Amino acid sequence: MATGTFTALVPNPGGSTPTAAADELDTELAASSSPLYSGAAATLLPVSYTTDTTDGQDEQLARLDKAASLAAELAELHAKQAREQAENDRIDALIKRGGLDGWIAEALQIMDLPQSYASGLKKIIMSESGGNPRAINTWDSNARRGTPSQGLMQTIPSTFRAYVHPSLAGRSITDPVANITAGVRYMIAQYGVSTLKAGGRSNSSGDYVGY
Repeated sequence: MATGTFTALVPNPGGSTPTAAADELDTELAASSSPLYSGAAATLLPVSYTTDTTDGQDEQLARLDKAASLAAELAELHAKQAREQAENDRIDALIKRGGLDGWIAEALQIMDLPQSYASGLKKIIMSESGGNPRAINTWDSNARRGTPSQGLMQTIPSTFRAYVHPSLAGRSITDPVANITAGVRYMIAQYGVSTLKAGGRSNSSGDYVGY
């Protein structure tokens, strides 16, 4: 920043000596002049600006991680829904096709039991009735008492009435799905679900002995 005084130059026509008025003007200007900046000399220091980007980067990475996590959860949810739909479609197809596998699938669905029990349940049914929904036992103690075991799971009438699923209570004892629900519910009540999963009870030799 410049400092100094202002000096007025008054022209002197003809090169003559300055007039008294000019001298007076010079004197007034000199008296009123002052430095443009009278304070201490200013020192301009460079100012450096730094931007700490660490927090911003961490926040951005956190958002990316969260987005990736949400995307993974959503993908897993969709995959789970797809598996459940595929299983439901499989069960529906079994039920529609009918036959022993279809009856088992429908009965488990009605009882809200896992379809993974189907294998053990089928083993019991095949051992009890050979898969014939109209099978009647005419030779055991129940038959001698006049209450023969009937149906896929060979239940006697009183057991069927007590344990058939309520939604199927109006069906016959030889109705395959109703008979299965009665037999399964009786078995679980008397022997526990582990017996059902194992495919019935066995003796020390591993032979099936009923439930």
